[in-house]
Amino acid sequence: MHTGSVRSAPSTAHPDPADMSFRRGVVRQSKFRHVFAQAWKAEHCIDDVRVSRVTWDSPLCSVNPKFIAIIVEAGGGGAFLVVPITKSGRIDQSCPTVCGHAAPVLDIQWSPHDDNIIASASEDCTVKVWQIPDGGLTSPMTEAIVTLEGHSKRVGILAWHPTAYNILLTAGCDNVICVWNVGTGELVYQLADAHPDLIYSVSWNKDGSAVCTVCKDKALRVIDPRRGSILKVREKVHDGTRPMRAVFLSDGKILTTGFSRMSERQLALWDTNDLSEPMAVQEMDTSNGVLLPFYDPDTNMIYLLGKGDCTIRYFEVTDESPYVHFLSLFSSKEPQRGAGFLSKRGVDVNKCEIARFFKLHERKVEPISMTVPRKSDLFQGDLYPDTAGLEPALLADEWIAGQDAPPLLVSLSGGYTAPPSKHRDTLRSKPKLVSQDSGTGSAPPSAANVTAPTPTQTSAAKETEEEMPQPQVATRDTDGNTERPKKEDDLLNELLTEMKALRAVVLAQSQRIELLERQLARIEDGDV
Repeated sequence: MHTGSVRSAPSTAHPDPADMSFRRGVVRQSKFRHVFAQAWKAEHCIDDVRVSRVTWDSPLCSVNPKFIAIIVEAGGGGAFLVVPITKSGRIDQSCPTVCGHAAPVLDIQWSPHDDNIIASASEDCTVKVWQIPDGGLTSPMTEAIVTLEGHSKRVGILAWHPTAYNILLTAGCDNVICVWNVGTGELVYQLADAHPDLIYSVSWNKDGSAVCTVCKDKALRVIDPRRGSILKVREKVHDGTRPMRAVFLSDGKILTTGFSRMSERQLALWDTNDLSEPMAVQEMDTSNGVLLPFYDPDTNMIYLLGKGDCTIRYFEVTDESPYVHFLSLFSSKEPQRGAGFLSKRGVDVNKCEIARFFKLHERKVEPISMTVPRKSDLFQGDLYPDTAGLEPALLADEWIAGQDAPPLLVSLSGGYTAPPSKHRDTLRSKPKLVSQDSGTGSAPPSAANVTAPTPTQTSAAKETEEEMPQPQVATRDTDGNTERPKKEDDLLNELLTEMKALRAVVLAQSQRIELLERQLARIEDGDV
């Protein structure tokens, strides 16, 4: 099968000696050069899943270390299935689904900071956020904890902020990008004029300070969503007319997939400091399937899955020419309808598994493991650098106020165990958004239609977001005798902590109000 060859951007400089030795046959050293893909046995697959037939080019699946979510066929609305990641065997037709949308679901994404929270985007022009109880659903879930209404046409793209808690980006067929604070239901930023046509994909950079987008006008844009400004533009990233994709790499470069003028599928690597020419271009075959890129920042590997293909191609991106190195190709008999990519926290480190896909067939979900062949049973630290954990680096208000921070990393030595987090309880503990019995999957009627509130409502919502006082815990003295809890001191400490948190919220809101006032003044002066 033709896999194509890598070609660097044209240059008038003399050939790089290292590149010449590479061409003469010197094998490039890489611990991922022998990564192999292996499909799991039939008894570990999930059967009788009615995968959605929607024509939207999304993966139709989202996976985290707890759950697999799959968009499925639903009569008279939109639904997706959520089952524990350990599930295998046949799915009963009466299995409960998340079915609160009035039209087909187009995209689903798990929160990177809470394995029980998932967002869904639909043709009904809304985005809904759901809280899945531990163990999965026991009854159909129809009431979301938050419904976000700001798009005038169907919503097909979701992207959670990688480091800030409760920040969610959505893009719709109205060519508008919205950024939400899910904790309050507030629409915090809206980019209505950045794209003249349909948006194909959106990707955050490593610290969430910018996003890259590709659009039907064939342009690649780097955007600061808080300022609403376009930082970089590259016209005609790929010459073909079919949909493109773009993903930010951890070093700030951007990788795009698309089609050439001759309808050949392409992969290109771009340096955001100079978008005049691609650093490298990989040309592949002439299939019609849109190439969906899945990026692993820990290994700097890119996996490409084409919808309707039977293959998974994988590459390693390095700082050495030709920058994008083709590693191998996994081929199977049946084409994929979509796929879910498991976050690094969920892989089996004892078997040197560095990635896992959940390939969607027409009626089946098949796990596929990517493994580095090693003989040792010891933890392979070079394969598993510290990876992004559940704990967010910033709260929503801190990011809105202008702060940026890289992901907080955790070690995978011995496997990953989620620590308790005060931040992850923020969304769940708010009485206005979540019912007291989270296991029922229901919420009060007021939660079903949260739109962008007024500043007064926002302020009140932010105040309710602060954590409730923790229950008193008895302590023991040095002799082991139980002491009475110091209620007065604990209450004072809690009040002081809450005052500090409220002061930070007020400061963030003041900065945001000042920014909005400046923008309003510019509009009134005719500068915008």
